[in-house]
Amino acid sequence: MGFRSLRVINDDKIAAGRGFPTHPHRNMEIISYVLDGSLQHRDSMGKGAIITPDDIQMMSAGTGITHSEYNPSSTEANHLLQIWIRPAMRGVNPRYRENKVTDDQKTNQWSLIAGPDDSGAAVGIYQDAKIFASKLQASESLDYTLERNRHAWLQVATGEVTVNGTTLAAGDAVASSRATSLHVTANQSSDVLLFDLS
Repeated sequence: MGFRSLRVINDDKIAAGRGFPTHPHRNMEIISYVLDGSLQHRDSMGKGAIITPDDIQMMSAGTGITHSEYNPSSTEANHLLQIWIRPAMRGVNPRYRENKVTDDQKTNQWSLIAGPDDSGAAVGIYQDAKIFASKLQASESLDYTLERNRHAWLQVATGEVTVNGTTLAAGDAVASSRATSLHVTANQSSDVLLFDLS
């Protein structure tokens, strides 16, 4: 918990019909990334949506917001990562963003799902941080070059990959704070998130 501006990654599995009742947040960028099933979001700004693996949801809690999250299905479980990023600015007005990023946009490539407002990311955040997602098919590889004075965190959400010779299973991660190239190979179909942080 706590690597640069990455505060936490919650790896949540929610049973059918269960979830998190209304609770508060403040001064945090919260990104929900659904891996399987669906998630219903309601918040004190009047926003409500059901998001699936094709959706990216971002909430800037700013001066304060309350929200609830439930699995709306009566039969299927939900699996999601909820990512908390510390904002560069505190006390901003709360905001909500949602966008679609399809499997085709993530398959065997880095797709920029979250980043600064001017970065071209699917959703904007108040921080010099970029979050990439990929659905790597078995035996496929991806590279990423980490520049000087940048910091990387690579999270394996599902499957198994090898990163620069080290094998990582679902729930594992690696971090680097030096200029380097990351070489990621999927040993089986895998969901991977890569954070490029200031």
